[in-house]
Amino acid sequence: MLSALSVLDLFIVAMAAFILGISKSGVKGISIIIVALMVLVFEAKASTGILLPMLIVGDIFAVIYYNRHAQWKYLIRLMPFMMAGVIVGTLVGDDMPEYVFRKSMAVVIFISVLVMFWWDQRKSKKVPQHISFAGIMGLTAGFTTMVGNLAGSFANIFFLAMRLPKDAFIGTTAWLFLIINLFKVPFHVFSWGTISWATLQVSLLFIPAIFLGLFVGIRILKRVNDQLFRKFILFMTGLGAILIFFT
Repeated sequence: MLSALSVLDLFIVAMAAFILGISKSGVKGISIIIVALMVLVFEAKASTGILLPMLIVGDIFAVIYYNRHAQWKYLIRLMPFMMAGVIVGTLVGDDMPEYVFRKSMAVVIFISVLVMFWWDQRKSKKVPQHISFAGIMGLTAGFTTMVGNLAGSFANIFFLAMRLPKDAFIGTTAWLFLIINLFKVPFHVFSWGTISWATLQVSLLFIPAIFLGLFVGIRILKRVNDQLFRKFILFMTGLGAILIFFT
């Protein structure tokens, strides 16, 4: 598989790995750009299997670095629904036309971002506590992370709604995605066949670019306050939705 990649392909994947590192350092909302870059080089479904081990490398670092900030009560509320969504995504992923999925998810993500902008402007900041909110966000995030590694937007919306401060947001999502991404591995190996030794060779090649992105991302976050961090996540999530719609 490596021999089939051109110099341009290698550069694009390296850029995706670098941005992945920045994302896993805590700069949320940019993961959709990674998905779009990977799809430029690989087929959509194949790209999910190549990207998954790279995500796990970033997740491990994020958990080590931000572990003390995790808010487990929110994580436990969302995780069972995400796992159920992964299973549903595995079952229906083969039959869903790629262009239908991408355009519909882009619309849903973009509408969700608009809702969050509107919610931020409200005088009342009451946090959605009903289990149905966690259920809808969790099932959608689990389904989209299996089919296209697109869970970040929906998880972001859930944790933003919980009004978590920056470090708690990063620490909680770090644990969430490490657990969910490890949960996805057997489905990619045994059900879809999108992870093999050949794909792992591609994934492992770009680990240095991930670590470079992690280093840069940590330096960026030290200069960002909670309010700016929240606005940046919403902006990048909306931008990512537009990119998905037109790719």
